[in-house]
Amino acid sequence: MSLPAPTLAELPLHPYIDGSGRVAPDLKGAIGLYAIFDAAGSVQYIGYSRDMRLSLLQHLVRCPQGCSGYKAIAIERPDRPWLETVKQQWLAELGTVPLGNDRDRRQWENAIDVKEQMTEAERSAWASADSLTQPKLLKQVARRVEAAILEQLRQRSLQEPLVFNAKLKESGRLDLK
Repeated sequence: MSLPAPTLAELPLHPYIDGSGRVAPDLKGAIGLYAIFDAAGSVQYIGYSRDMRLSLLQHLVRCPQGCSGYKAIAIERPDRPWLETVKQQWLAELGTVPLGNDRDRRQWENAIDVKEQMTEAERSAWASADSLTQPKLLKQVARRVEAAILEQLRQRSLQEPLVFNAKLKESGRLDLK
């Protein structure tokens, strides 16, 4: 695919959560490239996906403070070399690599590790628990972290339901299903 690619500057900026409280409903199942902007208008992450809406939702859950707006281009068929080329063009256009593609990449691209958000009491209980109890404790921590994320997004007017993968919770990770 040798489509001409629009520059990042040419694309319209969309609010991350639209007026009806949804995230990119028109990008469900859409293949393409996207850039995520924070409230100050700085690019936080550039990525591509086979389902941009799902990816944008994942990023919102993982890094809610960095997700204020997005720009995106959709393509008809998967073409990783073209997507990677355009991604590199956008990075060159920015003149810098966003933290989400650099230092903070793990936070933007991987499931949330709830162990990093344990309280001292939770950490102590987990450390002294046996191998049968530890997964139950991790699930409790995951539920607490999930509730905090959902409340933060509710305060930002998110109206759509988010379903987390229940199987990951026992291993101390949170990600959307």
